[in-house]
Amino acid sequence: MDRKFVEFRLGSSDISAVRFGISPGHELVHAVRTILRPQSAPLHWGWFRSLPARPSEAFRLMAVISGAEGYMPDFLTATPSGDMTPQEEAGRLREVPDERLQFDLQKMVLRSTGARQQEIRDLIAAPEHARKVIVEAWQEVWDALLAPVWPQMLRLLRADISVRARRSSDTGLAEMASTLHSTVTWADEIVRVEMRRHEEVVDCGGTGLVLVPSVMMATRGCAVLTERPAQPTIFYPAHGVSETWHRDGADALAALTALLGATRARLVLELQQPLSTSECAALTDLAVSTASHHLTVLRDAGLIDSRRNGVRVLHTRTPLGEALAGVG
Repeated sequence: MDRKFVEFRLGSSDISAVRFGISPGHELVHAVRTILRPQSAPLHWGWFRSLPARPSEAFRLMAVISGAEGYMPDFLTATPSGDMTPQEEAGRLREVPDERLQFDLQKMVLRSTGARQQEIRDLIAAPEHARKVIVEAWQEVWDALLAPVWPQMLRLLRADISVRARRSSDTGLAEMASTLHSTVTWADEIVRVEMRRHEEVVDCGGTGLVLVPSVMMATRGCAVLTERPAQPTIFYPAHGVSETWHRDGADALAALTALLGATRARLVLELQQPLSTSECAALTDLAVSTASHHLTVLRDAGLIDSRRNGVRVLHTRTPLGEALAGVG
């Protein structure tokens, strides 16, 4: 069988605009797909077994519009950006234009049959109602499936981005991109993603390329977003996803405490954002001099980075620290 590729063609302005993003909507659709086909995602079985009873009607509607595999409606993911929050994603979903919603759902009509196909046709016929019920279902399913584990997912996603950003700085964008997944290559200003069914040539046209790590795609290949108005996007499996990724912060603290000791473990977990030495001391109920000692040990071990900002020294996790904080 002939191999199929989506090619992203980059100009000089595109290369300077390559960035990373986070997409709660993409994670939610793949969470739904994981539940529909759990046999395809063994790394998520622990998460799957921990789930409460699913909201039946809301989950059923999300399954109808997203399907179990292949193309998903682009409006469910929008253009990922920075640390996009679930609230921001839901807000974007509320503002999807009628014509965009209908266009994407029409593609799902072509990929469905029977009662499911008719239900999607009914949604297309009443876009205002469709948008309302889809947003409500999205929020209900999010609250049931991913809200309880979003802090753990966010740690993994941030750790992946930190590691790859550092790799890009050290070895260049093309070398970094070649490590996204075995199906991704970058040569001669062309990023190629091998796909199972779809092939396309995409001229990024100065808009750049968004690279989006995904926890829920841990056992899958890559996915792409190519149609305007969305920015050209590659979704790829995030680093560091294991069978226990869903464990809560208490589990993460216990695991890190066994490795680093209670105080240093707490500091590594607290440094999700830059904090001063005095702030670290207050969080851990330590004297400033004691906190400074522990921070020095963590910095010498390569787990945190310390930089002066005016009269303060701010401490943040390094990519290694991010990865270690994701053990939970």
